[in-house]
Amino acid sequence: MLDSAIKDQLKGLFAQLEAHYTFDIFVHPQHESRAELVDLLEEVASCSDKLSCRLQDSEGLKFILLKEGEDTGIIFRAVPGGHEFTSLLMAVLNADGKGKNFPDEFITRRIKALRGPISLTTYLSLTCTNCPDVVQALNMMVLLNGQIRHEAVDGSINEEEVERMKVQAVPTVFADGEQIHVGRSSMGDLLEKLEARYGSVELEAVETKEYDVLVAGAGPAGATAAIYSARKGLKVAIIAERIGGQVNETMGIENLISVPQTTGKQLAQDLKKHLAEYHIDILENRRIEKVEVTEGMKVLSVKGGETYKAPVLIIATGANWRKLNVPGEEKYIGHGVAFCPHCDGPFYKDKEVAVIGGGNSGVEAAIDLAGICSKVTVFEFMDTLKADTVLQEKAKSLPNVDIITNTQTVEVLGNGDKVVGLIKKDRSSEKEEIFALDGIFVQIGLTANSALFKELLETNRMGEILTDKNGRTSVKGIYAAGDVTDVSYKQIVIAMGEGAKAALVAFEDRMRGTIY
Repeated sequence: MLDSAIKDQLKGLFAQLEAHYTFDIFVHPQHESRAELVDLLEEVASCSDKLSCRLQDSEGLKFILLKEGEDTGIIFRAVPGGHEFTSLLMAVLNADGKGKNFPDEFITRRIKALRGPISLTTYLSLTCTNCPDVVQALNMMVLLNGQIRHEAVDGSINEEEVERMKVQAVPTVFADGEQIHVGRSSMGDLLEKLEARYGSVELEAVETKEYDVLVAGAGPAGATAAIYSARKGLKVAIIAERIGGQVNETMGIENLISVPQTTGKQLAQDLKKHLAEYHIDILENRRIEKVEVTEGMKVLSVKGGETYKAPVLIIATGANWRKLNVPGEEKYIGHGVAFCPHCDGPFYKDKEVAVIGGGNSGVEAAIDLAGICSKVTVFEFMDTLKADTVLQEKAKSLPNVDIITNTQTVEVLGNGDKVVGLIKKDRSSEKEEIFALDGIFVQIGLTANSALFKELLETNRMGEILTDKNGRTSVKGIYAAGDVTDVSYKQIVIAMGEGAKAALVAFEDRMRGTIY
């Protein structure tokens, strides 16, 4: 199952393990995935004398990670291959205090302050690129707070349970039987939801930290702005929910000049690695709650009680998936309304779905889903598709893809448990009709993450922050860059350039004394 090169890598990873770990396996003798699970774990265990397996006959299929014979609270009801193989490895390394993904001191304090007991279950797919982030974040919480337990459940080998729990998207997280999250997420977002549900022990107040430059957002624009500022010898902090931002959702990147091909996940990792080369405080897993300007200082307050201030603020909070904002959409997110065809497409095998949006992302989604679903219908608001010609031609060549233009989605219809259709309107005749289907994938572009700054800065009707040609906003000492602004074309390479420009202009204004 594991080739020699992977085993050699694992031997290196596990060479510094201090404690002994056991994969405590419980599986039915006739379970169809028994051999696959046992073989995988035994091969992993063979890479270190600090790892072993214990096999017991039982109902179903699962294994518990034990540390020195004690239950860690980390459970897999899955054969953690595919994207989840990393989650298996990180569970062991993190339990041993190794790994480089530990949260900083403040986030660690918040996790330890959660009131328990808490029982978490994440339903996942081995093909989902967003699932490992959620699984690994929750496993980390388990290791930091002994009152938390977490089960990672592969939906494909627990189909009856998935149907009973009405799961139609991954990752889906339940807390003590109640659904609390669907889709991609960061540790900070998950932590907030657990704090809201279970409460926390009160933490001591934290002093406001002062910097020369604060950067809000850590996508291509934010990371570039932070690096350029740090290279000027300034004290810099970058504050974000996750490094990479929206880039993490991009499967393939082939237009970042000098890098012929990469992925969003890889680029996000490269950004974090580059940031770490400089004296930059990387404040990840944080959501900014308030922005104020006091005597020229820009003050950011984040969830949990931290505050930061600096004379210069560079806003690079990017954009997020735009929603339809029609009746029924919010109710059925995760139950027939989805935004990621790569993650949630397998739930709609041999079913009929719609893709809302005829741009590149929408037509690419239709092409991908056509290999899974029995029928895919693309609904485009305008008279013609906006996607590149090569994508349009590919979609039109597929026998199970229909394209309907000049159509508006009016409402999402469901039966209380899941989506059963939508109401569409022909924009020429104004005629409305019900269109029966099993799922809806929304691909209508992005919306600027600027809500926090709208009372402070000038924005346009689309919510984008207005900037001059150098990234200056309507407030002295506040700059903006990337997809959150009104800059033409939302591209990674453009965002990086805008981030660099904002940092350079901010430094120049600082030298001239014009940031107040």
